Amino acid sequence: MAGSRTDSAAGPPPVFGSDLHLELRGPRLRAGLTDALREVVRTGRLAPGSRLPASRSLAADLGVSRSTVVEAYAELVAEGWLTAQQGSGTRVSARAEPQGAAPDAPRAKRDEPRLRYGVWTGAPDLATFPRSQWLTAARRALTAAPHDAFGYGDTRGQMELRTALADYLSRARGVYAEPDRIVVCSGFHHGLALTAQALRARGVRAVAVEAYGLDHIRELLADAGLHTPPLYVDDHGARIDDLARLRDVGAVLMTPAHQYPTGVALHPDRRTAAVDWARATGGLILEDDYDGEFRYDRQPVGALQGLDPQRVVYFGSVSKSLAPGVRLGWMVLPEKLVPEIETAKGNGDYMTSALEQLTLADFIASGAYDRHVRSMRLRYRRRRDQLVEVLRQRAPGSHVTGMAAGLQTVLELPRGTEGSVVQAASRRGLTIRGLAQFRYEVADCGWRLPERDALVVNYAAPSDSAWAGALDALCRVLP
Repeated sequence: MAGSRTDSAAGPPPVFGSDLHLELRGPRLRAGLTDALREVVRTGRLAPGSRLPASRSLAADLGVSRSTVVEAYAELVAEGWLTAQQGSGTRVSARAEPQGAAPDAPRAKRDEPRLRYGVWTGAPDLATFPRSQWLTAARRALTAAPHDAFGYGDTRGQMELRTALADYLSRARGVYAEPDRIVVCSGFHHGLALTAQALRARGVRAVAVEAYGLDHIRELLADAGLHTPPLYVDDHGARIDDLARLRDVGAVLMTPAHQYPTGVALHPDRRTAAVDWARATGGLILEDDYDGEFRYDRQPVGALQGLDPQRVVYFGSVSKSLAPGVRLGWMVLPEKLVPEIETAKGNGDYMTSALEQLTLADFIASGAYDRHVRSMRLRYRRRRDQLVEVLRQRAPGSHVTGMAAGLQTVLELPRGTEGSVVQAASRRGLTIRGLAQFRYEVADCGWRLPERDALVVNYAAPSDSAWAGALDALCRVLP
């Protein structure tokens, strides 16, 4: 603690509280302390309502007598900088406005929308996170964790989690997974960034991507120095035959189980063609299985990785099944790629939180993860069915696609209406994205996607209390 002085403080040992860094200047202790406290309030280092350290704790930290602190507090209370109340301690006054503070933001205009409902793509229902079950798993994991779990562990991740994932992915997604070929990461984006580094180090110059997808995924690849030529997407998924005309492509990023955001599954013939392309060219398939657990009206579509584990990098995470705030994902890698990913991870974000890894390992091994996924599958199916029924009643001319799996569907619109519908939804407090925001073409790709006006509707994200209002707002803006 800066500003130490020698001024004996007698009495029992102090009770330490919040730390507060102060610079005491000048020969007079009390005046110097009063000025320093006044300065931290004036400059906003302590916000209105903040509780100051107890006088005994601050005296011990600064090496001054307790009476010096008490007198300084009393003077600032008298000046209005601080308030003191029995049982509440000494706090910064609510009237203590910091100098240079930003002026009050102008009030929103009356016609500005207040966004109340979100059917934004990519998010599950966060209110359903299994808090109590997660806490139980965390307690068990923490109790059973060996001492070395709190050190710098294996770059690939905790063995307990990799073992649990190998069993789960093999059973639930048809993935050929061994613990030694799994690398734990902080979600899909982290894993893709590591893979992009490894591909660039191999000399790969381009990664093909689907013509409908997310801008920031393409930007992530571009930041690694990779070109991202688009693959045409139709009702059968990405058109794999187009890979033959693309130059310098060493990998292709795909969402084969449920194309994002159109919702179509990659046709079986194209799944086979993708593997044939990888074998013939030495390329890699990067499989984003972002919501593979959620299917409703069809037989489960297993992971593409099972067709050729040595040519497919499989990505998964808990962002859709649990919550994106749990920053855990995984890669199941071809054996030869494991050392390269370990190197890339070791050069940057070396490891993911060991405690969260151990908690997820217990959550999976105990069966809680399977139970949660089954529960959410039923919940999201009911949401989807409600959406379809409400549209049938209130917008009978509407047409929805991509409903067999996942968390979102595509709602077709009349030509030329997408932009106006998105704006009208915003005015009603509904956040929604049009399909055009996911569209990706380049000038020399040799084709054009058909003009298509549509909304991408996430029926999973709204809470129960907001769901009815979101549906109403959606129906009111449809043409």
